[in-house]
Amino acid sequence: MKRWTRIVLTVLTAAVGLSAVAGGLALIIGGATTTTGAGVVPDRAYLGGSPFTSYVAPGVILAVIVGGTHLLASVMVGRQSDAGAFAAAVAAFGLLIWIFVQMMFIPFSPLQAVYFAAGLAELGLVLLGLGLFGQRRPVTP
Repeated sequence: MKRWTRIVLTVLTAAVGLSAVAGGLALIIGGATTTTGAGVVPDRAYLGGSPFTSYVAPGVILAVIVGGTHLLASVMVGRQSDAGAFAAAVAAFGLLIWIFVQMMFIPFSPLQAVYFAAGLAELGLVLLGLGLFGQRRPVTP
């Protein structure tokens, strides 16, 4: 993986991971209390039709699954681990799945578009890092 690709992917996965952990903690705290967290926690009416009765479980999923995989991928890519690209791809797909499911219950928000773009950017950087968009080499028989 080229140096610039590795650095950008490391920073992007770290930023998404930290914000996912922070958002997950906000959902957990807001879900465990009766307050809306000064607008941080979405209205509980959005949970209608979902398997959740509060934002505690979605907060844990956001912090641990989305945030955790991103932070792990950031460390692995930053340390040039052989499995770093795979970890980043898993984290990116997890983020995209999170956004798709979220959009089924919560009306569109610009943050959904930002994080969807971040997931696509992560996948693009993984593909670049694997050399899938490099120069074409002639095939010799």
